[in-house]
Amino acid sequence: MSFHFKFIPLTFIKKEEEIRKQIKNTIILKHFFDKHERSLKLCDVIESTQYGYNASAQKSGRNKFLRISDITDGKVKWSSVPFCDCKDESTYMLNSGDLLIARTGGTTGKSFLISEPPSLSIYAGYLIRIRANKESKPAFINLFLNSYAYWSQIVSLNKGEFRPSINANKLKNLSFPYCTDEEQSDAIKLSKGVKVSGYDQLEVKIARALSGYDSCKNMLSECLAQQENVKLLYKSILSDAIQGKGTENWRKNTKFEPANNLFNKVYSQKLELISEKKIKKEKKLAPVLNNTVPFLIPDNWEWVRLGDLCSKTGSGSTPRGGKSAYIEQGIKFIRSQNVYNDGLRLSDIAYISDEIHKKMQGTKVQPHDLLLNITGGSIGRCCIVNTIFDEGNINQHVAIIRPVFTLLTEYLHIVICSSYFQNEIINVQTGAGREGLPKNKMDNILIPLPPEKEILEIKKKVKLSIKLLEQLEREVLYSEIESKKLLISVINESF
Repeated sequence: MSFHFKFIPLTFIKKEEEIRKQIKNTIILKHFFDKHERSLKLCDVIESTQYGYNASAQKSGRNKFLRISDITDGKVKWSSVPFCDCKDESTYMLNSGDLLIARTGGTTGKSFLISEPPSLSIYAGYLIRIRANKESKPAFINLFLNSYAYWSQIVSLNKGEFRPSINANKLKNLSFPYCTDEEQSDAIKLSKGVKVSGYDQLEVKIARALSGYDSCKNMLSECLAQQENVKLLYKSILSDAIQGKGTENWRKNTKFEPANNLFNKVYSQKLELISEKKIKKEKKLAPVLNNTVPFLIPDNWEWVRLGDLCSKTGSGSTPRGGKSAYIEQGIKFIRSQNVYNDGLRLSDIAYISDEIHKKMQGTKVQPHDLLLNITGGSIGRCCIVNTIFDEGNINQHVAIIRPVFTLLTEYLHIVICSSYFQNEIINVQTGAGREGLPKNKMDNILIPLPPEKEILEIKKKVKLSIKLLEQLEREVLYSEIESKKLLISVINESF
């Protein structure tokens, strides 16, 4: 009788040694499924199934109380297993050779073979215990439970289920290979890598499958290494850009004004905006001292502070009522999950009413604004608001950085996304037990400012380099996808 099994990538099995074992076990079991005209059900090789005991874990008690969470990497550290006081020890007692199977949650189907448990140990309710009958060896059943012959059936039973689970009846009906007592012993030895007479062809098949798996994994490792190289190249491009290295040759053949001229234009424009009452006058930022600069820049560049280049910086706020203030349609309300380095992602955008939007006049989002995440795990992500953006506002986890001149927007985005600025964010974070970048710290971060013409050249060169890098990234991603397909194909072919 022929059975077909599939390689199933399982998120909780990450060790290569364990995956290789599952592949080997599957090929061994497939041999016996194909060899015999009849197959069995799991219920034919076990005495019984028993759900675990429901109780709360205690620091002390009569019984060791084994839970799913106590089983890590196929091992149990019994000294750290909690206790309980079981009123029905005979029903839930664990013996050597018992097999436990997780019946719900993210590890549904995961099993564990009990060996020499402490006296009076029992097991928790989210586990099912099975016991081999007299004709079956616990180690052989364990071999089955650690194979894709088993996992193919478990995954099939849970297809389309939001919360995977398994019950005793489903377990009992799993297809199981018929094997004589001697064949069970042979299978156990083969699984451990012991050479067994009469199985030369099977051993060759196992070796080929594992060799194919290793080759595919090496290809995947190469893809991951290339992905890391792409990230390093991206960082290098930005770093060279903000240090003037990317435009070094261009500067040798070009005449232009010093960066101080651009800074003076920015300063004059800010004064004009203040006099027109379009922006508020803010406290003057401290001058930049030569002994405080983080790295060397070209002679005609200037070190300035972020706040000096902007007509506005600062975060938004959360409307009264929090999420309850959100509506189905209205003014876009931008949160940190919407802000990415490559732009705004509006698929899960929240909306606020026009009334709330008007109360938050100071944090209205405009085209050419930079939005920067200033708290949480995504701190430092930054995007440019594109020119066709209509209307929106931000919450307290996002800051607006609005350059005085739109000429500066793309350049400042390059600076903010660079390793230099990201490290500065880490260095100046505040907050009791929580990450955060307050306005006063953000405004004072030093910015290497090039002359106006060089900014245009930097933007052009970075844009071209990023375009080539994105093409390379797509090729690497395609290679990774194809390598994964090949891996699955190679293993399924051996099954």
